[in-house]
Amino acid sequence: MTGSTLRLLLGDQLTPAISSLRDCEPGKDTVLLAEVMAEATYVRHHKKKIAFLFSAMRHFADELRQAGHRVVYVRLEESGNTGSLFGEVARQLGSLQVDRVVITEPGEWRLREDMAEWQTRLALPVEIREDDRFLCRHADFRAWAEGRKELRMEFFYRDMRRRYGLLLDAAGDPEGGRWNFDSDNRHPLDADTTIPPRPALPCDDTTREVLELVDRVFAGHFGDLEPFDFAVTRHDAETLARWFLRHALPRFGDYQDAMRQGEPYLFHSLLSPYINCGLLDPLRLCRDAEAEWRAGRAPLNAVEGFIRQILGWREYIRGVYWLEMPRYADTNALAAHRPLPWFYWSGETAMNCIAQVVGETRRNAYAHHIQRLMVTGNFALLAGIAPAEVEAWYLAVYADAYDWVELPNTHGMALFADGGRLASKPYAASGKYIHRMSDYCDHCRYDVKQTVGSTACPFNALYWDFLARNESRLGRNPRLAMPYRNLARMPPDQRRAIAEQAAQTLAALDQTDSTAWPSEPALQGPDRKKRGRKVSSRAAQRQAKLL
Repeated sequence: MTGSTLRLLLGDQLTPAISSLRDCEPGKDTVLLAEVMAEATYVRHHKKKIAFLFSAMRHFADELRQAGHRVVYVRLEESGNTGSLFGEVARQLGSLQVDRVVITEPGEWRLREDMAEWQTRLALPVEIREDDRFLCRHADFRAWAEGRKELRMEFFYRDMRRRYGLLLDAAGDPEGGRWNFDSDNRHPLDADTTIPPRPALPCDDTTREVLELVDRVFAGHFGDLEPFDFAVTRHDAETLARWFLRHALPRFGDYQDAMRQGEPYLFHSLLSPYINCGLLDPLRLCRDAEAEWRAGRAPLNAVEGFIRQILGWREYIRGVYWLEMPRYADTNALAAHRPLPWFYWSGETAMNCIAQVVGETRRNAYAHHIQRLMVTGNFALLAGIAPAEVEAWYLAVYADAYDWVELPNTHGMALFADGGRLASKPYAASGKYIHRMSDYCDHCRYDVKQTVGSTACPFNALYWDFLARNESRLGRNPRLAMPYRNLARMPPDQRRAIAEQAAQTLAALDQTDSTAWPSEPALQGPDRKKRGRKVSSRAAQRQAKLL
């Protein structure tokens, strides 16, 4: 078929109006979607993440066919599947007469760099179009960042609010007189607060087929596969969005930083997997949330907080990623080099907060932002875990994780590995923060009020030790002035006791076979150093007893 185009869609590009399909001629062009082993295993993604994306891709292929498109869909176990995106494009070119290949820019640097070479390798024009589903173009973010010594989301967010006219009054000022209501969104959850039940989404034959595939082929990957309750169609994702706006958004603001044992979802939207793969439109969600406030059905602090996550933080993180890569991933401002502890995979630790978050992550491929930042991320920061190992874990275990969103969030926000390029301070905290925002400490063998001793919360000594060992790097940060003043007031014997306590905790992290790796590892991508280690169950049990 001469004069036609092959249009490749990736698993996170499930949007009919995406740039690569913008000028598609249904009776002439071919749309290609492919399940390939390389993308399923460059980190060993959570089983539910793989199942969610494969099922969503298959349903989207049907949606395109119903719209009149000619679709070639390559299943994982199809005969002849080459196992890579490039291989599948090349294989289709062998049977199709096309003049060019059109792709929307991928969200990961490694893929973008690989695709830049495809035109030479294929001897055919390859057009890579910008992904305009995002609300801030690369050029616009570069222009905003140019000349700034520090990048701060708050100022970017205000510009985005003005650009899209969200939550502004007639004079163009922020509704409620403030741009940010974050200070109103930090309430711990009352014991008698009822969490609304979420709608159930039954699995159809397509999803059940995918679940069988994933259970068989990816049995060694991290995470539970069932029960499976992800939306895999645009219709079901929009159903969940409407439910959130009416039933959870009104209380989302007050409790967005809260944590409760046995309640993984609280009032969070759980919409990020559907936004990030293209089933939901981020701007439409923001406007729908604003409409809830204007109709009097949701308070301003909840709506502003939700919009800030999408229009502010999501776009800001993506802008930083493309502005700073690839050098960004290699920074390690706090010289953190400790291996990732086994309990990030197993959940086998007496630290109840980490056990709860890892357990929910295993079951759901989900944890909300405070669990990620202030529990697993905070511990990794305090303990000095190597950024690349922490980032590989986050990328593997969450259904909404792609490199463009995971890397800056973990590297810059959770670990401060970029030295402050993205955030103004490291989000380090003792166990007091977790106790204030959750009930985890009520069920823990450790005493959150103790800093030293056999029952002292490990976060406490690690927090002060983190400040002490990084004082030359962080001591002049104005946002850390108060904790450093408190550290300076401590008597020498108290500081020595804390240092000894922290050293014992860190030594316990090393009580695993140094030549080993978890049985369900986050194998790192081709642009990061690979490892091949396995932790013995005996070593894991020993570490679990120590921590």
